[in-house]
Amino acid sequence: MAEPGAECSIKVLCRFRPLNQAEILRGDRFLPVFQGDDSVVVGGKPYVFDRVFPPNTTQEQVYRACAMQIVKGEGGAAGHWGALGGTGKQWMCTGRHWVETGRHWELPGRVLGVSPLSPPAVTKTNLSVHEDKNRVPYVKGCTERFVSSPEEILDVIDEGKSNRHVAVTNMNEHSSRSHSIFLINIKQENVETEQKLSGKLYLVDLAGSEKVSKTGAEGAVLDEAKNINKSLSALGNVISALAEGTKAYVPYRDSKMTRILQDSLGGNCRTTMFICCSPSSYNDAETKSTLMFGQRAKTIKNSASVNLELTAEQWKKKYEKEKEKNKALKESIARLEAELNRWRRGEGPRRGGAGGEPPRTDNANSSSIVIHISEEERHKYEEEIRKLYKQLDDKDDEINQQSQLMEKLKQQMTPHPDHFETPLTSETLLDPRCDNFGTPAMLAALRAEHGAARAEVAEVLAALEELARSYDRKAQEAEDTGRHNRRLADELARTEATTLSLETELQRVRDLGGQQRKRAAEVLNGLMRDLSEFSVIVGNGEIKLPVEVSGAIEEEFAVARLYISKIKSEVKSVVKRCRQLEGLQVECHRKLEVTGRELSSCQLLISQHEAKIRSLTEYMQSVEGKKRHLEESYDALSEELARLRAQETAHEAKALELQLETHREAQHKQLARLRDDINEKQRTIDELRDLTQKLQLELEKLRAEHEALRAEERAKAARLQELTFLYERHEQSKQDLKGLEETVARELQTLHNLRKLFVQDVTTRVKK
Repeated sequence: MAEPGAECSIKVLCRFRPLNQAEILRGDRFLPVFQGDDSVVVGGKPYVFDRVFPPNTTQEQVYRACAMQIVKGEGGAAGHWGALGGTGKQWMCTGRHWVETGRHWELPGRVLGVSPLSPPAVTKTNLSVHEDKNRVPYVKGCTERFVSSPEEILDVIDEGKSNRHVAVTNMNEHSSRSHSIFLINIKQENVETEQKLSGKLYLVDLAGSEKVSKTGAEGAVLDEAKNINKSLSALGNVISALAEGTKAYVPYRDSKMTRILQDSLGGNCRTTMFICCSPSSYNDAETKSTLMFGQRAKTIKNSASVNLELTAEQWKKKYEKEKEKNKALKESIARLEAELNRWRRGEGPRRGGAGGEPPRTDNANSSSIVIHISEEERHKYEEEIRKLYKQLDDKDDEINQQSQLMEKLKQQMTPHPDHFETPLTSETLLDPRCDNFGTPAMLAALRAEHGAARAEVAEVLAALEELARSYDRKAQEAEDTGRHNRRLADELARTEATTLSLETELQRVRDLGGQQRKRAAEVLNGLMRDLSEFSVIVGNGEIKLPVEVSGAIEEEFAVARLYISKIKSEVKSVVKRCRQLEGLQVECHRKLEVTGRELSSCQLLISQHEAKIRSLTEYMQSVEGKKRHLEESYDALSEELARLRAQETAHEAKALELQLETHREAQHKQLARLRDDINEKQRTIDELRDLTQKLQLELEKLRAEHEALRAEERAKAARLQELTFLYERHEQSKQDLKGLEETVARELQTLHNLRKLFVQDVTTRVKK
């Protein structure tokens, strides 16, 4: 939630770039004269801003002096304005800066980039602007990325720069053809206290306002320049309305850019605007216009506050505090309403009540009246706003219809290439062989008439375009004047309603004061009369009472004295109240006189604007007459062009016949030559066919020999495989035989050993 913040002005900073190479070669003078850190003199007139940067200032100095102050847990915006392309807006906006945060804060963030005012030729999608539940504008469908480091933010900025359309003009070789708005949405959370801060930082790079006579824009670039100037004009209207401070309606909805930046212009935001100027004497007028724009923007007031998201405990404390405050206000309202009802019934103030409460009751009454009037005015204003928006829609439809009509007229008046720029016609008219069909003098006359007709058509087109531009300007002026008149009428109605309420309140106060005076005088006279009679009777001794009764009368007399003193104090309070009412009456008379003077000045302004509207209406009627005259001229020229077209068609027909005959002869010769070539090619084909047949026979013979050789090879391979198998079996047999021999040898050795043992055993036995 955003706590109530202090009011602050938009911070306006001025920066001049150095002279470029083209300006140095042209010999332009260096205009600005710097006086201190906050003022510059151009053309003998001083301009004061929050800070002025000369051409030798670095990006880091600009950032530390200005941009670092924007980001402090609040909404921020940094806008770059310049009157011409090439003043250094985009270069100034894309420096690499680093942000350092505390160690206890987590910083998840997301960035959004949108180019809301690109021309239709380069815009892929038409992004719409909506409002969320808190009536904060946002762009639906714009690019949105979640980031976690400054490097990722810079990568997104570079990606957005690569998507912007750039064109070459006479003023700038890299002229941006759209505005760019880059939004950084950061939420900070303290992991120890769970306290959350949120903030938005808008980086706005505006395309420069362009003067077509200097930029030399044509075609699509010219259409882009129109869109750029239109959106910058809407921004200027918003800043003018905010700077004056007296207009009830600020035209934020005239442009998508101003809708998106609504918080930055007069809302909950700390805004810094950089105005980038050219120091060249060639751009003197544009530089002065930019400096005056910055001075107007400096008067705008914003209400910046820290966007703090409260925890549950903080919400609970705030709720209890607001509950106690609400209870106290309700008690005060009930007390004041009771006091007000007593005053209306004609009763006096309560005994023991303070003497200052009646004025407070009167203030409460007047506050209720003002609130009632504000409700009525609010409904009236809403109805007026709906009517104004309907009128704006009607005007937009009318402008679109006029634009479509102008496009149709341009298409009708543009010469068709089949009629005026056919290559065959030009060659035929310039071909000397055309002398067989007409004299050179006639052809020259026709060419001269044709050229004159085309020149006249071009002049008519130029006149119509100039007339359309003049009509658009006058229509815009008439619309602005009508809007201003409606605003004056609204202010006049509000002034009259305020005057009526003041008169009613004054009359009520007068009646109330008269009643109080009359009642106090009657009570005082009656008391004085009773006291005088009583004193006369007691003084004459007409009444002689016992001592006990006399003591009681003395006590009653003392009570009467106390009552009389209390009545005197009440009379004094009534007299004081009457004096206050008289002062209020004088103040109301003064306000009535001031309101009357303002009313007369408003009526004078309305009469002046009505006279201006009448003059504009007369001028539009004269323009309509000129338009009808030009349309008649266009019809006459169309008839003349039709006649010339018929004559040219006859000459073209004769030239076509001659050309067709020439082409026919050339085609016959070419056909004969092609037939000879075909016969030669046919003979070559026959020879090649015979050679191919011979080669095919040889190929068949070679193929048969190849098959025989392959069969013989297969047989030999089979025989080789068989012999290999037999050899392997023979080798295996040899191995088996060798193993058998070794076995037999071992067995024989065993038998020999047994024989030896047997002989030894027999010998031993014989000896025994």
